[in-house]
Amino acid sequence: MVAGGSGSGSAPDGTRGAARQAPKARSYENSQRSRQAAATRERIVATATDLVHELPNWDWRNLTVRAVARRAGVNESTVYRHFATERNLRDAVLRQLETEAGVELENLTLDNFGQTIAQTFAYLATFPIGSRPIEDPTFAALDERRRHALRAALTASAADWTDEEREMTAAALDAFWSVGTFERMVTTWDLDPEKATSAATWVIGLIEAAVRDGRGPGQAAGA
Repeated sequence: MVAGGSGSGSAPDGTRGAARQAPKARSYENSQRSRQAAATRERIVATATDLVHELPNWDWRNLTVRAVARRAGVNESTVYRHFATERNLRDAVLRQLETEAGVELENLTLDNFGQTIAQTFAYLATFPIGSRPIEDPTFAALDERRRHALRAALTASAADWTDEEREMTAAALDAFWSVGTFERMVTTWDLDPEKATSAATWVIGLIEAAVRDGRGPGQAAGA
């Protein structure tokens, strides 16, 4: 009776004792594989992020699974194991870039919007920025005439400002005088052309008022 009891719980050949140790070993192996998978995923995202830092003007056409796999030293299948599609990979990279820039869109308010813009632009300045020449000579000439007109207008209205302050203000005004701004308000924000025009001229009016009050870029609102 004693021999058949539950004293040690071990079979004569010791198989039960070995079986008791197996789950612990499998748990360790699973944990190790999880850590290795997480490290591989992190390396892929880091590699893709480094690649983006080399792409001028945020042109992500060369941010492909093949390019990332080659740079990270892994097979394309390994990348796809962690990211089902190229879009999933790019989404992960973008979230990493937002983290690097310190931008939290979920916490955006009007009070911190200026700081968010400053952080975003400061981060963008770490990327290569190449010029995008206007290929059509007619539009290139128009662009030059428009910039010349803005500089002349600022010289007349803010003669006591530095050239740099006038250039910054002209650039801000130019941003709201561009076809790209108008198209974005109409297509992305679904504003009709009249409302898009009102929005742009409203912002331009605020800049104009600041110029007349002598408040240039970088100056405090109450200065």
